[in-house]
Amino acid sequence: MTLSPPIPTPARRILPVIVLAQLAGTSPWFAVNAVMPDLQRSFGWPPAAVATLTSAVQLGFIAGALVFALLAIADRLSARRVFLVCALASALSTLAAMQFAESFAALWFWRALTGFCLAGIYPVGMKLAALWFPRGLGAALGLLIAALVLGSASPHALRALSVGAPWTVVFQGVALASAAAGLLLYVLVPEPPHAPVRASGLQLRALWAAAIDPRVRASVLGYFGHMWELYTMWVLVPAILATRLSGAAMSWAAFVVLGAGALGCAVGGVLARRVGSARVAGAQLAISGLCCVAAPVMLQAPTPLFGAWLLLWGITVSGDSPQFSALTAGNAPPALVGSVLTLANSIGFAISIVSIQLFVTLAEHWPLAKVLPWLALGPLLGMMALRPLLKNGTRA
Repeated sequence: MTLSPPIPTPARRILPVIVLAQLAGTSPWFAVNAVMPDLQRSFGWPPAAVATLTSAVQLGFIAGALVFALLAIADRLSARRVFLVCALASALSTLAAMQFAESFAALWFWRALTGFCLAGIYPVGMKLAALWFPRGLGAALGLLIAALVLGSASPHALRALSVGAPWTVVFQGVALASAAAGLLLYVLVPEPPHAPVRASGLQLRALWAAAIDPRVRASVLGYFGHMWELYTMWVLVPAILATRLSGAAMSWAAFVVLGAGALGCAVGGVLARRVGSARVAGAQLAISGLCCVAAPVMLQAPTPLFGAWLLLWGITVSGDSPQFSALTAGNAPPALVGSVLTLANSIGFAISIVSIQLFVTLAEHWPLAKVLPWLALGPLLGMMALRPLLKNGTRA
């Protein structure tokens, strides 16, 4: 009798390397947001420019996710090579955005292209983790999304460290980080031992599967409510902090508030093993929604309470992300998991574009105290959708 070869134990370095590469590779995501005051002073752009440029990245990511899924690129080709090429391309498009920043149209184009490249970094890093750690994906997913959160927040830290220097330092720094991420992962992470399922491309019948299965529908609609709030809150954090801080202090505070979501992802992953992913996602969604509602009071609160409110909001607004992904992946038909996740992510990012554009426009005409509570509509509708899974504390 021929025995099948044992599945090799993943080297201890592999998950930390993937997580570090994910962190550095996603750092270009919010590069413009970290230097927007500089760009507005230099080029005279209106406040709404931050929404348009952030939406460009989101739109590029949606297009990239759909193209990668339709062509099954990460299945047909080496995921390591896809990550490397996209990380290098993201670095180059970031440098091009810096070079042509004086033209708003050119900057929009290069930021959209950066978003397209990010579709070959964030999801592909998750795919590599799934292939290397098929039995421990829940924990790995929490770490990877925590890395995404920290990577998205990192340009604010870089701006805080470079106050007084030209804003171009931030673009150069994140471009270097992205290129290093691709090289690091390609050199230190070997090909996964677990062969991927034969590529089948994006299957649109996954939409029907999500619509008719009450468990999949609950997690997907809950995720949509989460996406209504998440990126809009991230975009508005500098404006909220600007009511009390400026310069390096504001950039550091923005990094801490956004980066705190990594703690929510990591702790949420641990708690999900005990009480279930649905309850963890529901609790964090409810708390972040209450933070929206509390905005009118907290904007006038003493500084320690104001800081604690923003920190709690930063932790919970991101912390439910891994659990929604885990719930959707766990409840979707096995043959359609990839397509369901791709389509859900694409629709979720489209919702974030609508929300960002709407709330940044509203914030131009109304005080933040009147605008921010309406972000709670997303968590409220998400909680209502999630109710079928909350009854039994569904585990991923």
